[in-house]
Amino acid sequence: MKFIDIAEIQVKAGDGGAGMSHFRREANVAFGGPDGGNGGRGGNVILEGDEGLHTLLDFRYNRIHEAEDGGKGGTNNRQGKMGDDLILKVPCGTVIQDVDNEEPIGEVIKHGQQLVVATGGKGGVGNHVFVSSSNQAPTKTIPPGMGERKSIRLELKMLADVGIIGAPNAGKSTLITVISAARPKVADYPFTTLVPNLGVVSHKDADPFVVADVPGLIAGASEGKGLGHDFLRHIERTRILIHLIDASQESSEAMISDFEGILNELALYDQQLLSRPRLTVLSKLDLVLPEGEDVYQNEDALKEFKAYLVSKNVEFMELSSARRIGISKILDKVVELLDTLKEGHSDGKKDA
Repeated sequence: MKFIDIAEIQVKAGDGGAGMSHFRREANVAFGGPDGGNGGRGGNVILEGDEGLHTLLDFRYNRIHEAEDGGKGGTNNRQGKMGDDLILKVPCGTVIQDVDNEEPIGEVIKHGQQLVVATGGKGGVGNHVFVSSSNQAPTKTIPPGMGERKSIRLELKMLADVGIIGAPNAGKSTLITVISAARPKVADYPFTTLVPNLGVVSHKDADPFVVADVPGLIAGASEGKGLGHDFLRHIERTRILIHLIDASQESSEAMISDFEGILNELALYDQQLLSRPRLTVLSKLDLVLPEGEDVYQNEDALKEFKAYLVSKNVEFMELSSARRIGISKILDKVVELLDTLKEGHSDGKKDA
């Protein structure tokens, strides 16, 4: 299934039905009174959250959506049929914006949550409403209202408990493959992950939680360079971040550049992301500590980078997804942080 996280569509709510101008005609009744009924309301266009959806693909190829018009008023003061609402299912985490004025309309977060994005027109008023002592035979009606027509932008911001972040090829896809049933593309070249991947993690007796592996980041991503907002947009709603740094790089300078570069792009995009609980993890230890050996291949570079982290008061963990080293400890820490957030008394630490 192709992943689409932005789509623009046209929505049109139903027009109200016309009110009727009519006079009652009955046998043996010389002067029948007005009995024209009101028109029915036009249908609304409604977006509804569906936890089974994870892409906006359907809206990429089906861009025009119209609700049903209201029915005309009838005789004997009968009101016209109300137009049926048009309910469009969207993934949870969809943000809706008016394209013309760029004003936010709302967002759909939960399964079953509904948001009216275009309101149907009111039904017209029939002539029976205008009868009075001074006007026993009114012919006046009020025209129906028109349904709203809008161009709207749908933007999916994935909902996940944990976001795995890092420079391209830092090991994010491999990690989510190991800890969940997700099967993203894995290869030894940058930008293996071109779209976010979601996986559900079950660890020991803890409640299952959702992890998002989001696209790699390069300098300038906060300004849209590289994969840009494809990376940043999808971590806005994560509760915890796992920051991976490739420990197999040849120099500590390269590791420091990756570490600081990610944090800089987070700050440029949204300063609040830096205050989110974050695990700093050195990944790909299998590449620097061959099986059966006890000496790192780039020991000096690693020592220098670890000393740098210590100087910044950043606690860190170590990981080899390929050899399943450090997985359990990292998940233990994630569960601990999630439980703390649920209890509402986070200790405020940014790194662990």
